[in-house]
Amino acid sequence: MKRLKKRLLNTGIIFTMMIILFSLTVYIYMLQPQFGSLPKGKRLELIKKSEHYIDGRFRNIIEKPTISPGYDQWNELWKTIAEDHPRREPATALPSIKTNLKTISKEADIIIWFGHSSFFLQLDGVKILVDPVFSDSASPLPNSVRAYKGTNIYTAGDMPDIDYMLLSHDHYDHLDYETAKALQPKVKKVICGLGAGAHYEHWGYSEKQLIETDWANETLINKSFSIYSESTHHESGRTFKSGQSQWLSFVIKSNDMTIYYSGDGGYTDRFKYIARKFPNINWAIVECGQYDKAWQSVHLLPNEVAQATLDLKAENLLPVHHSKFTLANHPWDEPLNEITKLSKDKDYHLATPKIGEVIRLKDKQQVFEQWWLKL
Repeated sequence: MKRLKKRLLNTGIIFTMMIILFSLTVYIYMLQPQFGSLPKGKRLELIKKSEHYIDGRFRNIIEKPTISPGYDQWNELWKTIAEDHPRREPATALPSIKTNLKTISKEADIIIWFGHSSFFLQLDGVKILVDPVFSDSASPLPNSVRAYKGTNIYTAGDMPDIDYMLLSHDHYDHLDYETAKALQPKVKKVICGLGAGAHYEHWGYSEKQLIETDWANETLINKSFSIYSESTHHESGRTFKSGQSQWLSFVIKSNDMTIYYSGDGGYTDRFKYIARKFPNINWAIVECGQYDKAWQSVHLLPNEVAQATLDLKAENLLPVHHSKFTLANHPWDEPLNEITKLSKDKDYHLATPKIGEVIRLKDKQQVFEQWWLKL
């Protein structure tokens, strides 16, 4: 009996030491800069004044569970690991075009998409960069969530000086440490959600470079140009503590053009609200990819992308959040196939550019080929 007790005691000590060692390893690993920083001090006090910050975290307008009714988070994780999901990644490199952004005419009103949700916008001479991720990965873990071949042809060095860099939320596939660090000397201002500025300051950005904002706020660029931060239904977080920075959508409005970027988020009535608040939306840039019915509350399914575009009464749709990283179990090209079918005979024009292809915002005759069908 004494020997058994001694063995159990030794086993318990070893197990406890293993837990301590594992916890210490995780703690040390998470001190790396890519994890960013949580808001504190004056920044945290400002956050607490937001009506959307409740009980220690930001909240959606209508609270819904992230995992849909009838689904289980651990079961979904097991299915991802254990089951076969064909064609989650392309078999060959994706076609792309290397456009020189530094030589684009100041008079050109254009968008250039870089894959996933990253894009460059020039409107009325104002240069805007949105959710840039130019590294090979969208994860803090080594050798995970790798960019597809052919999708990572742009770097921070290819960017011109940027007037405004917009961040929808701080997940790794939208806020990349290496990219943000490299862009710092080129960026005049960053517009991000309340709390997200802590990451940028941690990475060397000055306080003067940061505009942290809540929903339904306007950043006046000049007397005829504004960037509005609006709501979405999503989440934020780069560590185990979530909801510490606000997630946003954006409306970019000049004298004669209105552009909406959805950021990430599930389907709600907010699209109808945006249409009432901002009539005559010329371009809707909407997430379409990395979706699943299991987490439908925080990401749009393709039919919801089409419906959101109709709700917005937008003239054009540019679907994003696809064709660079695999973050869901659907085939990599399913978002493009589905939104193409769903957009047939709709009141809006669908744009499906290659990575790096110039979209001429005021050219209603521009045609885009279904490039993914050729792979």
